[in-house]
Amino acid sequence: MDLKEIQNLIKFVAKSGASEVKLEMDDVKITIKTGSDSETTIVQQVPVQAAAPVVQQQAPAPVSATPEAPAASSPASDDSKYITVKSPIIGTFYRKPAPDKPVFVEVGTDIKEGDVLCVIEAMKLFNEIESEVSGKIVKVLVDDSSPVEFDQPLFLVDPS
Repeated sequence: MDLKEIQNLIKFVAKSGASEVKLEMDDVKITIKTGSDSETTIVQQVPVQAAAPVVQQQAPAPVSATPEAPAASSPASDDSKYITVKSPIIGTFYRKPAPDKPVFVEVGTDIKEGDVLCVIEAMKLFNEIESEVSGKIVKVLVDDSSPVEFDQPLFLVDPS
C-alpha cells in the first residue's frame, strides 16, 4: 500500500463519518479512529521477519476546521482570487531540498503545473510537493522546518 492510497483512505474515512476503521493486509495494519475532539491515524507496517513500531499521528479535528474557515474568509476579500496549495500529508515542511541549497520558490516566483514547491518529511521520507496549478506565488503561509497537518494551507497562488 503506497502513501497516496493511505492518504485517500484517511480522506474517505474522515468524510464518511465512521468512528473507527481497521484494515489489515499482508504487511500493513491501519487503524483510523475518529472522535468528536480529534482524529487519530495509526499506521503499522510489519515486515515478515520483524515487527515495526507503531506510528501515531494527530490529524486536525473536523470540529476545529469549521471555525478556521469563517475566520479566514473575513479578510479573504483579496485572498479569494488566489488558489490555496494545501499539504497532502502530515509531516515537517521544508522550503529547501537541503540546508545548503536555495529555496524552491519565493514570493513572486512564477510556477507551472508540476513544479516542486517544497518537501514534507513524513516518517523519514522526503516527499516533494508539486504544484497542481500555474501562476505566481503570492504568499508562503508556513515557516521553514515547521510541522504541518493534513490539508493545512502552505502557499497562496495567483492563477492569473
